[in-house]
Amino acid sequence: MKAMREFFWLLFALALCLSAGCGKKTGGEHACQVYYLNKESTKIVPVPYETEYETEDTKELVEELLHRLSSDSLDAEHKKPFPDEVKIVDYVLEETLLTLYFNEAYGSIDRIVEPLVRAAVVRTMTQVEGVECLTFFVGDEPLADKNGNPIGVMTNDSFVENPGEQINSIQSASLTLYFANQEGNGLLIETQEVHYSSNISIEKLVMERLLAGPESKEAKSAIPEGTKLVNVSVSDGVCFVSLDEGFLNQDYNVEEPVVIYSIVNSLSEIATINKVQISVNGDTSGTYRDSFALDELYERNLDFVVEQ
Repeated sequence: MKAMREFFWLLFALALCLSAGCGKKTGGEHACQVYYLNKESTKIVPVPYETEYETEDTKELVEELLHRLSSDSLDAEHKKPFPDEVKIVDYVLEETLLTLYFNEAYGSIDRIVEPLVRAAVVRTMTQVEGVECLTFFVGDEPLADKNGNPIGVMTNDSFVENPGEQINSIQSASLTLYFANQEGNGLLIETQEVHYSSNISIEKLVMERLLAGPESKEAKSAIPEGTKLVNVSVSDGVCFVSLDEGFLNQDYNVEEPVVIYSIVNSLSEIATINKVQISVNGDTSGTYRDSFALDELYERNLDFVVEQ
């Protein structure tokens, strides 16, 4: 059963990877960077590296960089991403998806540090031409978050929070989020404990968690599936949220005010935000469905919150 489950997971992950549209790599033919952790394990550090062999063979380059990631840095200020007891026991490269199989010791990595470990490995390996996406397995099972949900496919962009910036230090936050109930006629409150890069703003973090969906099976995302965040900013207590056209692909099983106040209430939990304006690709003309004008500023409204 484990082998069958692994096979289907690999097919699913590969399909996601191929749809991700990963970009081309740049730089010298044999020059790259290996990403280490700083000695405090609070951020990742790129170190220039010249591959040992003048080869374009993807398999050889993958093996060389995996060996480098598993080896200590020559600089005492840096250390390899994972401790000695964590081993990469196997890998599979299929199309552009690189699947790494770690031993069970991977589960012992501190959960605050673990996102940095993934970032260092993914950032390093996606420099190899032909490697665009990665998945991690621990033993026979896909790497999962604290709730048992598979982490899934990771690309270089998975760890870019702001254009031109790299994942830096990891912070913790307790977010109060509003999701739709299964009936779509009310809001459920969910608290999520998250770890995130200091590069990302708290309002962007809230929106990304709303788009990702709830941890509870009693709730679901109120925002239409496939919606992407274009931009989010705060000025004078007003949060301006721009979503792409996917926001207009309506799921009429979720009532109109539930969608709006899922966003407004969640962002209003941030102390610096009093009102929220929602636009589609920056356009505030027209209305959302029938009643909610996009040029309006909306305040917190708890009338639609229901008990679990």
